[in-house]
Amino acid sequence: MTDDVVVLGSGAAGLTAALAAAVEGARVVVLEKAPLLGGTTALSGAGIWIPGNQLAARAGIDDSRERGLEYLLSLSRGMILPELAEALVDGGPQFVDFLERHTEIRLQLVPGYPDYHPEQPGGMPGGGRTLEPALVSFAGLEEWIGRIAGDVQRTMLVEAPLGGGTGVVAPETLASRAAANVEGLGRALVGGLLKACLARGVEVRTSARGLRLTTADGAVTGVEVENGTVDADSVVLATGGFEYDADLVRDFLRGPLTRAIGAPTNTGDGLRMAMRVGAQLGNMREAWWSPVLTTPGTRSDGGRRGLLVARERALPGSILVNRYGRRFANEAANYNAFGGAFHQLDESRLDYPNIPACLIFDQACVDRFGVLGGPPGGAVPDWMIRAETLAELAAELGLPPDAVRASVDRFNTNARAGVDPDFGRGASAYDRFPGGRSGDPDSPLSTLGPLEKAPFYGAVVESSALGTKGGPRTDRHGRVLDVDGDVIRGLYAAGNVMASPTGMVYGGAGGTLVVAGVWGMYAGRAAANDPGRSARSRPRSL
Repeated sequence: MTDDVVVLGSGAAGLTAALAAAVEGARVVVLEKAPLLGGTTALSGAGIWIPGNQLAARAGIDDSRERGLEYLLSLSRGMILPELAEALVDGGPQFVDFLERHTEIRLQLVPGYPDYHPEQPGGMPGGGRTLEPALVSFAGLEEWIGRIAGDVQRTMLVEAPLGGGTGVVAPETLASRAAANVEGLGRALVGGLLKACLARGVEVRTSARGLRLTTADGAVTGVEVENGTVDADSVVLATGGFEYDADLVRDFLRGPLTRAIGAPTNTGDGLRMAMRVGAQLGNMREAWWSPVLTTPGTRSDGGRRGLLVARERALPGSILVNRYGRRFANEAANYNAFGGAFHQLDESRLDYPNIPACLIFDQACVDRFGVLGGPPGGAVPDWMIRAETLAELAAELGLPPDAVRASVDRFNTNARAGVDPDFGRGASAYDRFPGGRSGDPDSPLSTLGPLEKAPFYGAVVESSALGTKGGPRTDRHGRVLDVDGDVIRGLYAAGNVMASPTGMVYGGAGGTLVVAGVWGMYAGRAAANDPGRSARSRPRSL
């Protein structure tokens, strides 16, 4: 029996595509390579960046389609196709409505979360574009709870360090949420989409890796899997990026990626499938860059645990230095922009001096804010390196002590004056967001503060990415294009497997998931209504 639509991948892009196709009346099967569902989405904070969204309008926040487009294009550096930027901005509010109509997911604003470059034309310094799922009930999904990647999450983005919170939630609140069987963050988004898919009759299979597409007369007709072939009228690629494939990383990315942090199944399967049938590629050098600190242990999906180091490096009393002991960037910049600092090449030595880097903070930072999920004054994890003097800490980290001391002395002098003449830390509203939530968000002192109270703490920070963002080019409907710009019949793509419509831009928190959600919605609808779909089950709108 031929399935109407086969979706490869079960992150936000794949599950949205499956649901959108099912809503259109298609018979849908989701094939997930891993034993666990959710991909990188399940590990995420589940922010979704949507300019001109309905929730902001209801809250009286002044935003618009035109302002969102102005912002994206101001950052594009010529790498964004205007028609795809329009499709993204237009699709965001549609995606909000789609979730509202067809799932139990209810999005909410993450208050005050600035865009990542809020001072650019069209930017939003006061926030309004980052949304997240409210807590989602897993009632009815009991058999799937242990089959979704990531740890069970009883918190929301607004409570987490990435969302401007501390990560500390009262034990009684967590207990109440556990009793109600509700979750937040990425698992909530996956769970809510999965529940809606199952209710529509979507078949979901795990440990089902797609190997290559089958074709006939120039059209995609299904996919070969490890134990056979699944025939289909349309195939949607939603397999994630290629950051775990060393050869693809070497050949395509613009700079070093020393440590991936997303789903370890992101090895370029969908990219290779698309290349074999003649897909045009785009945006291959780009990724959703991020600095990552490795922490002990292994996740349920087999990946190494790690932190994005978003909040700690922006708090007063912290800096990052390179392996020569020197500051090299604005530590409080958004993680995608900061990730680019790892790619600076020393043209004389032909090496990357900022890889690896080291995070350093003092006890005053710990006492005032709390770090790594602990409350103010709480314990610092034992795996952090600590020392009573900066010289001892530098030696433990393998850094030149004199250079570290000089860097800290210069930073301290400037921080006390509330300025950073070297890298402009504190000038942007985004820089001031993590610390400013506990102090004055308009003051550079919300991110600038001296390191002077012992003990001192440090850890190695690596060049990483949440995922890659290059792959087959699509049109605004998610249809994959060939090298001549023509549609490859029966083939669609969404999420990190595709050439991202945002180019090198990471507009704000949730920039990854808006692409996944909007193009998943587009691709699923188009796949269900593909002209080659069998006449025996024509699509119907519900």
